[in-house]
Amino acid sequence: MYTYLDQINSPEDLRKLPESALKTVSDEVREYLVDTITKVGGHFGAGLGVVELTVALHYVFNTPTDKIVFDTGHQGYPHKILTGRKHELHTIRKKDGLSGFLKRSESIYDEFGAGHATTSISAALGMAAARDQLHQHQKVVAVIGDGAMTGGLAYEAMNNCGIYKNDLLVVLNDNNMSIAPNVWALSNYFSEIFASPTARKLRDQLYDMTGSLDQLGDRIRKTVHRVEGGFKAVLTPGMLFEALGFRYFGPVNGHNVEALVKMLRDVREIRGPVLLHTITQKGKGYGPAEQDKQFLHAIGKVDKITGQAVKSAPPPTPAPPKYQDVFGEAMVELMTTNPKIVGITAAMPDGTGLDIVQRQFPQRVYDVGIAEGHGVTFAAGLATQGVIPVVAIYSSFLQRAFDHIAHDVALQHLHVVFALDRAGVVGADGPTHHGVLDLGYLRMIQGMVVMAPKDEQELRDMLYTSVHSYKAGPISIRYPRGEGVGAIIRPMQPIPLGKSETVRTGSDVAIVAIGTMVGHAMKAAEILAAEGIEAEVVNARFVKPLDTAMIDELALRVGRIVTVEDGQKQGGFGSAVAEYVAQVHSRTVDMKIHGIDDIYVDHGTQQELWADVQLDAPGIAAVVRDFVAESVVRRALS
Repeated sequence: MYTYLDQINSPEDLRKLPESALKTVSDEVREYLVDTITKVGGHFGAGLGVVELTVALHYVFNTPTDKIVFDTGHQGYPHKILTGRKHELHTIRKKDGLSGFLKRSESIYDEFGAGHATTSISAALGMAAARDQLHQHQKVVAVIGDGAMTGGLAYEAMNNCGIYKNDLLVVLNDNNMSIAPNVWALSNYFSEIFASPTARKLRDQLYDMTGSLDQLGDRIRKTVHRVEGGFKAVLTPGMLFEALGFRYFGPVNGHNVEALVKMLRDVREIRGPVLLHTITQKGKGYGPAEQDKQFLHAIGKVDKITGQAVKSAPPPTPAPPKYQDVFGEAMVELMTTNPKIVGITAAMPDGTGLDIVQRQFPQRVYDVGIAEGHGVTFAAGLATQGVIPVVAIYSSFLQRAFDHIAHDVALQHLHVVFALDRAGVVGADGPTHHGVLDLGYLRMIQGMVVMAPKDEQELRDMLYTSVHSYKAGPISIRYPRGEGVGAIIRPMQPIPLGKSETVRTGSDVAIVAIGTMVGHAMKAAEILAAEGIEAEVVNARFVKPLDTAMIDELALRVGRIVTVEDGQKQGGFGSAVAEYVAQVHSRTVDMKIHGIDDIYVDHGTQQELWADVQLDAPGIAAVVRDFVAESVVRRALS
C-alpha cells in the first residue's frame, strides 16, 4: 500500500495533492519502479534518475494539454507510472505489453515516439511552432539527457530555437556532471534570482524604460546583460546555451522536487527559448544502480537487495557465446597483429563488444558518443590516412548515418568496415531498434559490399576478409543480437568475395537464405523432407555482390527459388536475387521472396517475433510448402 501513489492514475490526480506530498510521491514512484523492474527486467538506471524531475514536470504543467517531449525514451518509466500505466508496468517490453520507450499510440501523454536519442528539441520546437501557427497557448517542454546531448541534432535544433524564438523550455537532465557543493549552492542562488518574477519584472521594466534613450539605452541594456552573463559565465556552464539564443538557468539539483517545482513555475512564464540545467544521478535511490550505472542501465531479473542478476538453472550444455563477444575477441586477435586497425563506437562499447577491445587497446577505440553521423565521417578521415577503421554500430542506429556512408565513405572509395550488431528483429526493444532496413539501405550504396554470417566462425572469417582481403571501398557485416549457434571456433581465414555455399542438397526447391536465417532454413528443410519435399539450402553469405553463378545453377537444375531474410522484403536480399532472375531467368524460374512485409514489427522475444512473421523453422516450412504447391499447379496449367 502506498500513501499517495495508489491514488494517482493520471497527472490530474497528482496535481490535486499538496506540494508537501511530492517528496513522498517521488519516493513511492522510485520504490514502485525498483520493485517492478527488478522482477521483470527493463531499462532501469535512467528512470531512477528522473523520478523527481518527472513528478515536478507533471505537477507544474497541465499535461496532456501542455506537451512534454522526452528524449531517449528509457527515461520514461516514471512518466508511464504517473500517466495511468503503473498497473501494466510489469508487462513492459513483453509481447503485447507496454513498450520500453515512448509511443504515441500507447498513451495521449506520449507526445513523441522516443526510441533513439537527440530528437526531443527538434520535435518540441516543431510543436511550439505549430502552436504559434494555430494561435494556441499550451506550453511545450523538451526533456533531453542521459548522453543525448552528445548528438549533433540537439545542437542543430537549439540553434534553430535561437533563430525562431518560439516559447519553449528545454530541460537538460545532466547525469554525468560533478559540481562542487559550494559552486552548486551559489549557482542555485543566482538561478533563483534571475528566474524569479521580481527579477524578470525589473529586467523588463528596465528594458522598456531604456527603449527611448537611443544610444544611452542600448549601453544600459548591454551593461545589464553583461552583469547577468558575467555571473553565469563564472558560476555555470550556461554561456554556450546563451550563445545559442537560450535564457539559461542552472545547474539545479534534479532530486529536490520542491525546488524543481519552484524553478519550473518561474521559468514557465519566461518568453522565448529557455534551458533549465538539472543535475541528476543515474540510478538514484537504489544503491546497486548508483554503484554500477553501466550494468544496471538495462537489466533482466535481478535480486532487489544485491542488484545481482538472478541466475536461472544452467543449461545442460554451456550456452554459445554472444555474437558481440565473438566480434570483440576477433577484433583483439586482428589488432594484435595489425597496428593500423582501430574501433569506433557510438556510445555503445559494451553493447557492441568493443569493451573487450578497450581493455586491451584503450588508445585504439574511439567512442564518439550518440553521434553516428560524425562517427562515420570520422572513420572516413581515418581511412584517408591508411588507418583501417571498424565502425561497430547497431543496425537501426546506423540508419542515422546513411548520408555519411554514401557521400563521405563510398563516394571516395574509402576502406571503412561497418559491423552492424542487432541486425534483424532484436526482441524486447521493439520497432525503434529492430535492424530490418540495413540490407536495403546498404545494398543501394554504390561500391558497398554487404555480408551476413550464418554462425560465429563465419563472422570471424568475414571480419578477417573485411580487414585484410577487400580494400577497394566500404564493406559491411550484419549479425544478430544474442547468442551464436555453437559453431566451432578456429583460426580466421578469408572468404572469396561474392561466393555462397550449399549446406544441404535437394531437387524440389532451393531455399537461399542470408545470415541467421540459414539455420532456420536448415530446420525448415528437415520438416519439409519428412513431408516428401526435398529442399536445397544455400548460405548466400553475400547480398552484394551476389553469387550469380549459384543462381544460374539453381535456375537450370531446380527451377524454384525461395529467398529468406530477417529484414524488410522491399529492396533487400530477395529483391537483389529477383532483379537478377528477372533479367536472366524470368521464363524458367519460379521465385518467392520471404522476409518481413511492409509493417513495423512490435516488441516481444526474438522467438515470438520470428513466429509472428513466419521466419522461424515452421513458418519458413509453411511458406515453402505453399509455394511449391502453387508452382506445381502453375506449371501443370502452362
